[in-house]
Amino acid sequence: MRAPLIGFAVAAITFIADQAVKWAMLGPLNLRDIGQITLLPIFNFTFTENTGVSLGLLNAGSDTQRWLLVALTAAIAITVLVWMLRERHAGDTAALGLVLGGALGNIRDRMTLGYVVDYADLHFGSFRPFLIFNLADAAITIGVLIILARSFLSREKRANMPVLESGPEN
Repeated sequence: MRAPLIGFAVAAITFIADQAVKWAMLGPLNLRDIGQITLLPIFNFTFTENTGVSLGLLNAGSDTQRWLLVALTAAIAITVLVWMLRERHAGDTAALGLVLGGALGNIRDRMTLGYVVDYADLHFGSFRPFLIFNLADAAITIGVLIILARSFLSREKRANMPVLESGPEN
């Protein structure tokens, strides 16, 4: 039962960190009114209200769409939670915790504000490899990448293991 506890801890830390950074962006940094703060030649804080999900998909233009999006993302978060409770490997539960904590952070934004606060703007001149994102988005992405990498690596291990046949001996 130790593995799910690691996942819960990672989810809680991710959620708290995400909400703290968003609070700082909206509060002390006043990013909503300022619009943009240049930190590095390739990285800015740029305020964006994201009414959709990843890559600007499924934009919620009405309250009904907003709450349907909340329901959809909550269903995904519940699925991740159930998976995390059943998982026995600490590495996998930690990755699932990143996904869960990030999803909960974005769900909270959507419920309380009507949109998700995005602010991280990585760019190389005018080229932007990503849309403007937030800590929750980064946690979800990193969590999914870890799960995929662990899945591929464990599949390779199983493919190299000898197969033990069961049944009567000849």
